[in-house]
Amino acid sequence: MIYKFLWVCLASLALSACQTASKIERNNTSSDLIESAEDTDIVEADTEQLGFIDTVPPVDSATEDTAPTEEPLIATSKPKAPEDIWERVRTGFQLDLDIDRPRLSSQLRWFSSHPSYLDRVSKRGERYLYYIVDELEKAGIPTEIALLPIVESGFDPFGYSHGRASGPWQFIPSTGQMYGLDQTWWYDGRRDIIGSTQAAIAYLTRLHKMFDGDWLHALASYNSGEGTVLRAIRKNKKAGKPTDFWSLDLPKETRAYVPKLIALAKIIKNPEKYNYSTYFIPNKPYFDVVNIGGQLDLAQAAEMANVSIDEVYLLNPGFNQWATSPDGPHRLLMPVSKAKQFRTKLAEIPSKERVTWVRYTVKAGDNLLLVAKQHNTTVNVLQDVNKISSTMIRVGQELMIPVAGNDIESYTLSSHQRLLAKQSHAPNRNRIKINYTVNSGDSLWLISNKYGTDSKTLARWNNMGLADPLIPGKKLVVWLEPKQSENSTRSVMKKVVYTIRSGESLAVVANKFNVSVNDIRDWNPKVGGKKYVQPGDKVTLLVNVVGG
Repeated sequence: MIYKFLWVCLASLALSACQTASKIERNNTSSDLIESAEDTDIVEADTEQLGFIDTVPPVDSATEDTAPTEEPLIATSKPKAPEDIWERVRTGFQLDLDIDRPRLSSQLRWFSSHPSYLDRVSKRGERYLYYIVDELEKAGIPTEIALLPIVESGFDPFGYSHGRASGPWQFIPSTGQMYGLDQTWWYDGRRDIIGSTQAAIAYLTRLHKMFDGDWLHALASYNSGEGTVLRAIRKNKKAGKPTDFWSLDLPKETRAYVPKLIALAKIIKNPEKYNYSTYFIPNKPYFDVVNIGGQLDLAQAAEMANVSIDEVYLLNPGFNQWATSPDGPHRLLMPVSKAKQFRTKLAEIPSKERVTWVRYTVKAGDNLLLVAKQHNTTVNVLQDVNKISSTMIRVGQELMIPVAGNDIESYTLSSHQRLLAKQSHAPNRNRIKINYTVNSGDSLWLISNKYGTDSKTLARWNNMGLADPLIPGKKLVVWLEPKQSENSTRSVMKKVVYTIRSGESLAVVANKFNVSVNDIRDWNPKVGGKKYVQPGDKVTLLVNVVGG
């Protein structure tokens, strides 16, 4: 036990909540007086496209089920709480915002010239901000930290970086595990609003203490790891240079990271100065925590609370599948206005009816993995439910299997459906989608090189991190870009949808459009997998309409 604890402490020096798994490019100078153009790279997240969270309007909290509280008869000296959460956030600011640095100025220019982005991330944070501010105040942490999820994820609880960081606070897997954020097939605590916020507070508190109360050093360490910041401090001390954040030789990403947070805080503190009007967020709880006591189908939960299933997922983004995890946490966050109704309905439902069950009889050729895939579950779940200690099953054996109560497509923000939506989103309308099945020995680099793209782009198309494992059989999407013909400098590639006619084969179609049969099969996996095509089958082709 002692050995394990020491290992965790040592390992933490090399980790951060949001650091990328790939090598971060370093800036060779530590002087703000010699700023390069690279420091003006502002926001990594796509600020133009809307995410899943932007399509779901917040629940109107004005229709609360709870009984109104009576006003006290005797006036007290306690000041009236602000109506807008941003007023409350401002009162808890503790960082020195009266600074002027080139890196900070570039961030201020970007944010102040993109008010629509500030509005969008504020709307995303409406569900979570009251809870975050409340917890920061309890921990005695500056409320500027409430803006950190904007820097980290744009307040998107489903945010996932190429460095495998996930959730609103962007924890990488190892750091998440160190702070108790379980990551299983059913549940990812890095996306859990309560779990990840508590983990971020614990981590930041430890960093703040480690760096003797210097919040800028603590924030830089949250981004790139405390080991990186400690080495930079030692390097400056040895050279007789200042050791404040602005003087340290840190990775490019970290050099911009802290100024982003300070720039946001300056705008929130004095929005009029930057010609911005903050998006109003009520200074009251958005959600209530309901103890559900066990596993529950999320579609059933949404019906009982009379909210959309998307709203349930956005308040409980840690749950990956169609139900809560059988191993917990056994809680659901529900809008305050719906919590009373949900509790009442939940109490009326027997525990055995909270998840739909099917009885399956094992057939010849079945194995536990095949049965699990057919029912959208895992081998471990089947073993736990049926008290099976091995993977051996026999013909005629009956298995109890938990299944989704609704069509699986209706669980729109489950991890599987989010992936399908991501893979269906074309980078532009001229590209053609190829479905690729991972083979043994494949890597993102090999696959991306084959199709003329790069690993980072391929990972983004498939909602992956660069270090995510590639398991044989995994389905990836590649968006093929029309290329110029090698034999002609005058070539324009167009996407054409062609309907197979009577008597035509893929070879006939290939000859007609001057493409290869293999290309047609790659472009059309469903049709290409058939032995014979039929009249009426449609194939998508990339055709050179100019060159010859």
